[in-house]
Amino acid sequence: MIRNIIFDWSGTLVDDLPAVWQATNHVLVQAGREPLTLERFRAEFCLPFTRFYERHLPEVGIPQLEQWFHAHFRTTQGSVVALPHAGAFLEFCRARGVRRFLLSALPPAYFAAQAEATGFGSFIERPYLGVVDKTGRIRELLAENQLNPAETLFIGDMQHDIETARHGGVHSCAVLTGYNGLEQLRASGPDCIVEHLGELRGLLSAGDWAWPPAPAGGGPARGAAGVEARGPVATVGALIADDAGRVLLVRTHKWSDRWGIPGGKIKWGEDSLAALRREILEETQLTLTDIRFELVQDCIHPPEFYRDAHFLLLNYTARVSGAPRVVLNDEARDFQWLPAAEALALPLNQPTRVLLEAVLARTAGR
Repeated sequence: MIRNIIFDWSGTLVDDLPAVWQATNHVLVQAGREPLTLERFRAEFCLPFTRFYERHLPEVGIPQLEQWFHAHFRTTQGSVVALPHAGAFLEFCRARGVRRFLLSALPPAYFAAQAEATGFGSFIERPYLGVVDKTGRIRELLAENQLNPAETLFIGDMQHDIETARHGGVHSCAVLTGYNGLEQLRASGPDCIVEHLGELRGLLSAGDWAWPPAPAGGGPARGAAGVEARGPVATVGALIADDAGRVLLVRTHKWSDRWGIPGGKIKWGEDSLAALRREILEETQLTLTDIRFELVQDCIHPPEFYRDAHFLLLNYTARVSGAPRVVLNDEARDFQWLPAAEALALPLNQPTRVLLEAVLARTAGR
């Protein structure tokens, strides 16, 4: 049973990725290098951060790098915000009486400002800050606070966090809200991967804080006789076109940062069209017209999805009129409108590629 949680800060409780990315690019430009795209930065940034700079700027000393970085980060730190579900999760832990610690590379001065802005400081029993290499401090943290590793969970968003948990002999959970993508986190071998802390809260509640948690739809639940008690998850999604004929694609962490269509699960007692309209409205704030059923797909053990799953995908096309204004919720991190034929050149998740190719074949045959 989990009685103690050690949190990472950046990418786990707060979103400071844009600020750190901009400050890092400032360092690269000062050193005469080209800035990195956000995608390349997420793919290459690592902890300890000295490894990143040894690879990109081996000729520049750490004191100079830090001077450049902090000079810029101080101007962008105001953009750092709490991640969705983080505050509710901290409240959830406190209500349960779970002890809460922080192990982070963040300097103390930045933590003080961000903790005040988010209100998260009061939730942390003891912060360990400015830790460049967390593997060198995890055992000290456990010993100083008399924590039983078997009752302790480390939650983080990077491979280094999972390595640190393993080094300390504690349990590990990776979240998809931060710096490392699904492929990187899978390679580090955490006990589980969750989309966000809201999902972890549900898993811990369902299992009364036992670890490892039972999968959330990540495989069949079986009774004593071995009979499956849960079938595939039925979902709806739509390839949405605007008046110019462009289609809307969104990108999510849970589909390995690949592009796909908006949609989601059908609720109990809800018909599929009502579910489609609700999900699209929740995820994009768009109202659909001209809805047409296209095809159904079996999606069994999709390797691109962040956990094992079996979906039954009901795929539609639809339209939106006028000048649509997309407002994403916390499920997606980016969107774009583009001609359907051009969309095939994007890194799409496989079900979206199947749908798009089917729609293009149908429309070409008119």
